[in-house]
Amino acid sequence: MDFPSALRERRTRRRVSQLDLALKAGTTQRHLSFIESGRSVPGRNMVVRLAESLELPLRERNELLLAAGYAPAYAESSLDDPVLAPARAAIDHILRGHEPYPAVVVDRRGDLVAANSAFGVITEGAAAELVAPGANAYRLALHPDGLAPRIRNLAEWARHILVRLDHLPELRDELTQYVPELEPSAGQLGFAVPLRLASTYGELRLMTTVTTFATAVDVTLAELKLEAFLPADPATADALRLAAAQAPGNM
Repeated sequence: MDFPSALRERRTRRRVSQLDLALKAGTTQRHLSFIESGRSVPGRNMVVRLAESLELPLRERNELLLAAGYAPAYAESSLDDPVLAPARAAIDHILRGHEPYPAVVVDRRGDLVAANSAFGVITEGAAAELVAPGANAYRLALHPDGLAPRIRNLAEWARHILVRLDHLPELRDELTQYVPELEPSAGQLGFAVPLRLASTYGELRLMTTVTTFATAVDVTLAELKLEAFLPADPATADALRLAAAQAPGNM
């Protein structure tokens, strides 16, 4: 995509007017209009300011720079790169600190990057290929050989997952076929949709939170998401503590 079209598409997708974007980026609406029409060629700093003002993800900022003919501004390191060693250590620390409650880290595609030992309570009974390193967490959740048979409120939970996948249309289409055509039930907490999951420790009712590296300037790190599961009731908290106490090595 050429730069004027790429910029215009991202601005309209975020419902930002030319005037608002121009003010945020420190330029004029006239200049921005010329850029979007191809009558003016922006400098590299202007492209960066426009991308920042639109609050684009780092990957999209790099794409805009490439469309404008400039080198990317943000590195995309491998997770094994020594430069990300402090981040990996921080992730491991957070995962361990969240126990006895489950937590998992996924990349932009939803592929499993890391998980703590308590995540085994979530995945019990799932097919081995769906929980192997690098497997997809979204597929694990909705596949008939994954968590789906154990999720008591599958229709609601599936919607919660599918709305995250606009950037992965092929995966969204695959997973949509696994979702039952059911009306949402009334089993919500009032402020959030819990995951209601059958387990050997009884039904677990779990809330989730998602954490990202807010100040990341590396594409790989910026796209990691740590999803932590929290008990929504005392019975679930007790069940997770019991599961941790009975885990191999703790008995």
